[in-house]
Amino acid sequence: MKGTVGELGEFGLIRELTARLPSTPAVELGPGDDAAVVAAPDQRVVATTDILLEGRHFRRDWSTAYDVGRKAAAQNLADVAAMGAVPTALLLGLVVPADLPATWPVELMDGIRDECHVAGAAVVGGDVVRGDVITVAITALGDLRGKDAVTRSGAKPGDVVAVTGWLGWSAAGHAVLSRGFRSPRAFVEAHRRPEPPYHAGPAAAELGATSMTDVSDGLVADLGHIAEASEVRIDLKAADFDVPAQMSDIGQAVGVDPLQWVLSGGEDHAIVATFPPEVKLPARWRVIGEVGRAGGKPQVTVDGAPWDTAGGWDHFGEQ
Repeated sequence: MKGTVGELGEFGLIRELTARLPSTPAVELGPGDDAAVVAAPDQRVVATTDILLEGRHFRRDWSTAYDVGRKAAAQNLADVAAMGAVPTALLLGLVVPADLPATWPVELMDGIRDECHVAGAAVVGGDVVRGDVITVAITALGDLRGKDAVTRSGAKPGDVVAVTGWLGWSAAGHAVLSRGFRSPRAFVEAHRRPEPPYHAGPAAAELGATSMTDVSDGLVADLGHIAEASEVRIDLKAADFDVPAQMSDIGQAVGVDPLQWVLSGGEDHAIVATFPPEVKLPARWRVIGEVGRAGGKPQVTVDGAPWDTAGGWDHFGEQ
């Protein structure tokens, strides 16, 4: 596609984007009207929203528009899954400069569409406006299918803590890219396009998970939210984490203990949950700790001690 977004115009761009979108059975009315209509058989809708800002959350010299689309969709759809819900629909708010090549938002939409396909959801609408900085705002919806939502506040002393998905891969990939390299490719791709285990959220709810979240800001930081909401202490066991040999090699090359990436690196969107100790977990889940009584203020410890290494994403902090 030739030309810029400005040359294509708002409605021309919308036509190009919506023409690329398939539907799903949950969508009764998709893009093209004042609003979409999405079936909600459970009569409760799980909803979440997030924003990606160029220069803050992605760089065009590191990631293609397609990569950004996959990532933007993934981080929202993972939040839906982490509530124990099945993703159903996604809406896009897009701010772009007029001189941006028209291929960029089109490839972005391809990435969003393909990530939605992985999760079983569909893009059902959105809006496009002109602005100086590329901004991608996503709202995702999900269906609980008759189950109660699994929140952060249900962890109980005696529960085990288990995780499924990657930990530290995105942070290791960011370290590689920050130093001007593009390999090991698996870690770079993990930073560009996270692969949340969407199926694991609803499955964990079926297994009886007492609390759950996705790892977006770092494992210790996100488990800290569960500890605070549940008023418990969570103790992780360092020996129970899998640190791949290539991650250790990257850490050695850049002078970072790879366990820091595993415990404090964000944007992998793994699913971490607490379960009653009698639950028999499938092989995809790795037990990494246990829940205890707070005995003071709620906190997360590693091998019984506070994890003091800096980490965890703060949108208003220095990164």
